[in-house]
Amino acid sequence: MAKRLRLLLTSNSTLHGGTYLGHCQLHIQDFLGPNVKRILFVPYALSDQDAYAKMARERFESLGYGLDSIHESPDPREAVTKAEAIFIGGGNTFRLLKVLYDHGLIQLIRRRVLEDGIPYIGSSAGTNVATISINTTNDMPIVYPPSLMALDLVPFNINPHYLDPDVNSTHMGETREKRILQYHEEPNTPPVLGLREGSLLLVEGNTATLQGKTGARLFVRGKSPTEHPPGTDFSFLLAEGYEKP
Repeated sequence: MAKRLRLLLTSNSTLHGGTYLGHCQLHIQDFLGPNVKRILFVPYALSDQDAYAKMARERFESLGYGLDSIHESPDPREAVTKAEAIFIGGGNTFRLLKVLYDHGLIQLIRRRVLEDGIPYIGSSAGTNVATISINTTNDMPIVYPPSLMALDLVPFNINPHYLDPDVNSTHMGETREKRILQYHEEPNTPPVLGLREGSLLLVEGNTATLQGKTGARLFVRGKSPTEHPPGTDFSFLLAEGYEKP
């Protein structure tokens, strides 16, 4: 794992009763620090990219950062090449990944983050695509990317918006936990970190720390799920050994 790796992976962008990025704005400011002046925003997960970019721009400008949206650039690859930092927002993960492939951005973003060390912020779908694959997204496949393999910035998967089983529910469909356990019925599947809304994972080099208020649930193939509070050191996941699919 690259020692320059810098990721801030959030489960969600808006917490109930709050504003867009309100619950994690201090984390974002601490993460970006004083050296980053402008953010490259990737709004590909939503169809109305103009409105999405407007909302993101207003929020980041309120935090003291300029924001350029990649969909406004005549050359998306050049925009990534020149970016000081990248923020990929939420929406539909399949749509997001497809457009990243369509524009030939997968390997370029991966190189900028892993080799050049530029900060990467992901929210929901943007967090999904930061992992090995989007196999553990909650979204419907409204479009078909050429592959489910994603940016592979970390050697595990994440399930954003993780929901705990409701013991009082009469719903007979699978819980989120059962869905992830079904994923692990397949061979050579990586760990899955279930990030509840309000939680986020900070990765700095070879260190990964759970932040936020709501904790997370870790699923490892062949083992019982484990509960982890804010502050948990997940650095071991960055070196987790398994055969990639």
